[in-house]
Amino acid sequence: MNKIILDTDLAMGAPGSDIDDGFALALAHADPELQLELVSTVNGNTDVDSATVLSLELLRRLGVHDVPVVKGAATPLIHPETRRPAPQEVTGSYGIGLSPAPGYAPALLAEKIMAEPGEIDVVAIGPLTNVAAALAIEPGLASAVKEIVIMGGVFLGITGESGMPGEFNVWSDPEAAAAVLRSGARQRWVGLDVTLQVRLTRADARRLSSAPGDFAPFAGAATQAWIDHQRRNQPGSPQDQDSCAMHDPLAVAAITHPELITWADARVDVITGDVPGRGMMITDLLRSANPPAPNARIAVAVDASAFTQHFLNLMGSL
Repeated sequence: MNKIILDTDLAMGAPGSDIDDGFALALAHADPELQLELVSTVNGNTDVDSATVLSLELLRRLGVHDVPVVKGAATPLIHPETRRPAPQEVTGSYGIGLSPAPGYAPALLAEKIMAEPGEIDVVAIGPLTNVAAALAIEPGLASAVKEIVIMGGVFLGITGESGMPGEFNVWSDPEAAAAVLRSGARQRWVGLDVTLQVRLTRADARRLSSAPGDFAPFAGAATQAWIDHQRRNQPGSPQDQDSCAMHDPLAVAAITHPELITWADARVDVITGDVPGRGMMITDLLRSANPPAPNARIAVAVDASAFTQHFLNLMGSL
């Protein structure tokens, strides 16, 4: 049994937002080899209040009543002026009667890990603001956490978008990503190099929609809706016309099925500040005669079909 904390900017299809973070939470619940200890929320894909409400709502839909949800950072580390309010259509419709756990996510994250050193993995599928703050307030956290598995970054290529040159989670708070990379904590990064290859098609969505459980049909409908959204709003991206990427679930799967992914040691840095290259990763694959010391393991290839079967089998059981 692998104990994990899931740190997420969960939006689950809230207007203009991706669905894969919700699927990552569902996968963390469905995998019998995972024990979900805590869900911490962070600003990113949506505002932190919406992420909190929607995490509570999704856990209720999954029939999970014993996993606390705690609210975390509302803004990136160096941009407190960017706080966003939660829309009434979210707070007025979801999580009714539910409340987050008391406290602040970085503090509770550090407290739980320090209470069980070497026993808890953090799976971070949003911006790394909470994780960086936890590392800052607890000096022993970097050695006490079992591992930090991060959905973020692009290491072997580029995003191809001048407005967002770094992968979204890193671009949203590159200063936090830099802090995590410099922390010395054991960490694996699952970036766009591999996550864009793991996709749900319309046929997969129909398979989920016809499953006998309560959650799988909801997941199938959400998948169809998100593919339709991408078709309308990203006409220049051929791969997004009839399928959608499962970025965040792949990071969850990396805990129990690391063999799905090919890993490489690397020295990784990130461009910080409000500059044109904000959030871009600088990756050294340690091929020179005198390479720098590695600070991370990065995903460089993935068995996409094996992941999809793993994902659909577990989602179909919900």
